[in-house]
Amino acid sequence: MPPLQEKCLALLSKTELTSLAVESERTLYTVPVGKTCILAFGWIKFAGDPGDAGVLTVGQNGAETDFVATINTDNISAALSVAPFGPIFNATPPELIEYVAGELIILDVATAANAVTATCYLFGFLDDA
Repeated sequence: MPPLQEKCLALLSKTELTSLAVESERTLYTVPVGKTCILAFGWIKFAGDPGDAGVLTVGQNGAETDFVATINTDNISAALSVAPFGPIFNATPPELIEYVAGELIILDVATAANAVTATCYLFGFLDDA
């Protein structure tokens, strides 16, 4: 692991999503041995219109909503549209999770969208366990 990645906010993973038309889980990132991870935000770049019905969530395996509980696809309408996602910061900050070594970070297609591909970019930082 390069030292820079361990000391700053970085791109943790770039994951190709082959189709959003099937309700399923995709592993975005696995926390390395001896490290912990705090997620910051992500982006999903769509290759086409995912439709209005799609719902995606992001979080640890078994609790796929503990980072972002709902990402709706209803406002995405064209190829190369990018949807940012992450916790919403306000006067009462969200409680984030520090993920431990070996933990899988999952994107869950909770409600199927259209059969489009997408690319998910996940950002965060690592610390020593």
